[in-house]
Amino acid sequence: MPTTAFVLGGGGVLGATQVGMLQALLAADVTPDLVIGTSIGAVNGAFVAADPTAEGVARLEELWRDVVRSGEMGESPVRQAARFAKYRTHVMRRGVIPDLVERHLGVERIEDLAVPFQCVAAEIEGSASRWFTSGPVAPAVAASCAVPGLFAPVEIDGAHYYDGGLVHSIPVGRAIALGATVVHVLQVGRVEQPLSVPRNPLDVGLVAFEIARRHRFVEEIAEVPDDVRLHVLPSGVDRTPTASLIGQGSVAKVEDRMARAFDATSAYLQGTTS
Repeated sequence: MPTTAFVLGGGGVLGATQVGMLQALLAADVTPDLVIGTSIGAVNGAFVAADPTAEGVARLEELWRDVVRSGEMGESPVRQAARFAKYRTHVMRRGVIPDLVERHLGVERIEDLAVPFQCVAAEIEGSASRWFTSGPVAPAVAASCAVPGLFAPVEIDGAHYYDGGLVHSIPVGRAIALGATVVHVLQVGRVEQPLSVPRNPLDVGLVAFEIARRHRFVEEIAEVPDDVRLHVLPSGVDRTPTASLIGQGSVAKVEDRMARAFDATSAYLQGTTS
């Protein structure tokens, strides 16, 4: 019997795209046997692994609206500047992600989620990937989301972690290694766009960072075995920014990304079954 994996990549506020994709998948009666997440995909992935139903994703959709509407992820620049002046490594308060997960997920440990779930973070001391497969959900997801410069490194069991996108931006290979035979890739739109040669100093940094973030996904896609059915779900958006933070979003933009992804993914899934 096929093993279906949902693989959710990183992307900050663009992660709202994944909510629309999840809605389309569940509406088409496609449910996961395994959920793999990186960065914001770890947040969305944990929630769908906790409740892989249309009702569960509807609650995730409302959570996105509430977080963006309340400005919970977007403190005042003055407060962020003060925090950076004090710590010199980050601008967001340490507990924002784990507090969010603990308040709304309703499950404390990874092994207690309804669907097997894993998320990845980059270990600083060992310069290695760390896959969280058991233990408390909230710190694992926070580690996977710890964007350098935005969040402080997350300490777990004496090691320190940064954002999982540094090592696996969209971890398709992990899902296949765990036995997935059908893989649905929930990406945020960046990989749909070819990169362009930089024209200014800012572009140089953004393009270099995007190559570093994207190359492993490109290589893993090229090496997918013939007996694995791979579906890279469409975002429905023509243009996606390279850099995006949760605090930069608005409710209207978040809802637009969800709706576009739902429509595009629904059409794609209908085409694969017709």
